[in-house]
Amino acid sequence: MSEIILILLILNFIHGIGTWKLYKISGNKPFYSFIPVYNVFVLLKIINRPWWWIFIIIMPVLNTIIIPVIWVELSRSFKKNSYTDTFLSICTFGFYNYYLNYFKNLEYVEDRDIDPKSSNGEWTSSIIFAVIAATFVHTYFMQPYTIPTSSLEKSLLVGDFLFVSKFHYGARVPMTTIAAPMVHDTIPIIKTRSYFNKKQLPFLAELPYTRLPGFQKIKRNEIVCFNWPVDTFKNMYYTDKYYYKPIDKKTNYVKRAVGIAGDTLEVINGYVYINGEKNQLPERARLQFSYLVQPKKNKFNQKVMINNYDITDRFGPINSDYTYKFMGISDASLEKLKKDTNVEWIKKDTLPKGVKDPSVFPQKPSYNWNNDFFGPVYIPKKGATIEINKNNIQIYERLIKIYENNDLYIQDDNIYINGIKTNQYTFKQDYYWLMGDNRSNSQDSRSWGFVPFDHVVGKPVFKWLSIDYNAKGFNKIRWNRMFTTVHGDGQPTSYFIHFIVIILLWNIISYFRRKKLQ
Repeated sequence: MSEIILILLILNFIHGIGTWKLYKISGNKPFYSFIPVYNVFVLLKIINRPWWWIFIIIMPVLNTIIIPVIWVELSRSFKKNSYTDTFLSICTFGFYNYYLNYFKNLEYVEDRDIDPKSSNGEWTSSIIFAVIAATFVHTYFMQPYTIPTSSLEKSLLVGDFLFVSKFHYGARVPMTTIAAPMVHDTIPIIKTRSYFNKKQLPFLAELPYTRLPGFQKIKRNEIVCFNWPVDTFKNMYYTDKYYYKPIDKKTNYVKRAVGIAGDTLEVINGYVYINGEKNQLPERARLQFSYLVQPKKNKFNQKVMINNYDITDRFGPINSDYTYKFMGISDASLEKLKKDTNVEWIKKDTLPKGVKDPSVFPQKPSYNWNNDFFGPVYIPKKGATIEINKNNIQIYERLIKIYENNDLYIQDDNIYINGIKTNQYTFKQDYYWLMGDNRSNSQDSRSWGFVPFDHVVGKPVFKWLSIDYNAKGFNKIRWNRMFTTVHGDGQPTSYFIHFIVIILLWNIISYFRRKKLQ
């Protein structure tokens, strides 16, 4: 925080020494340009813009759009209205106003007409403020998202396009100082990074984690959108351990919060147990597991088998006996398979208890856990104090060091946090355990552990479009999934017709309003 305040004071001083004469010519005291915050109100008055623009100026991401506008507006307030003046204001990052301040005799235009003087100006102004409005909604209210994997198959399908609510859990203020609006970590088409970090611009300070108040907490079994905590990806194909991403620019994931802060979680034969009781999923959730299927000789037809059953994927044959591995089989399809006369036997594809999977969290030799038999493990809650020792520190080490920014080291079986020997730790934020419903085909908390609350993006609330990439023509659109809710009881209800009616009514009302004004 002190680093950010220092940088803001330096920027304030740079503004003052570059604009004090402009303040004077406009009828204000020159030292006003050096007074933090107040100088912004005076500046907005000079360029004849409303005081509430200050809220756009202080909002991360939005300010990267409005500040160049202010550079241009300031030069125009002193009769520098040409395209060259506009170009120089933007391309010099506002330092063109330095040149005007020290080397030009200027005349201030009081009560300047701020309406665009040409059609190009109207278009530019409209586009700028449309982008600002859309970025504001995208950042603080609702974000579009698409489902890329089948880990929540049956609840959310590959090709579902979601609206993720930021305000349910409280909108998170962006942590990146300079970033392109309305994109995540990559700018489309040109495929380059959408933000600057400290390695690129060392003087930048990452903004501290801040969250606006929400109106609910994460509930057990809710589907949550979050930033992948262990993201070190340049993209989805190449990893680089030296590649740093701010929290809000890490890859977006969607999983189900099967365990919330304060729970003790255990996975037994693929099923989640919370505080010793089997987790009861909502009605819309459909657990799926992988099974080995042995067909009867000369009676097995792969195509028929896939078409007749609700199966996510198939591999095989995987051995000389023509055994197949079916991934993503729901309980309903399992019962049908058991009765199929083409099937000799079917067996759940799981690892036995005690067999270690080296890819499973916490990836340490002392834990013989796998995806099917895991835990028990306590999910930390903000303010909760736990005992830490050489046996469990490997589970909580990343939380203490990385997510909560402490210096931790172990020496002679003793644990030191911030240089102090200790055997306990009090957590600073809530954590969650997020998993996919396709239990045998989901990279989730079993692979990378806990998800801190500061990594939570929001709550998926609405499917506005769903595309089946394997279909053709109009069948590519899953019409029955359009404008359906993500959470709730019973079968999802489509509100597509309601949406069409609202659009038609809006257009009719707008038409008669315009006609009345003519």
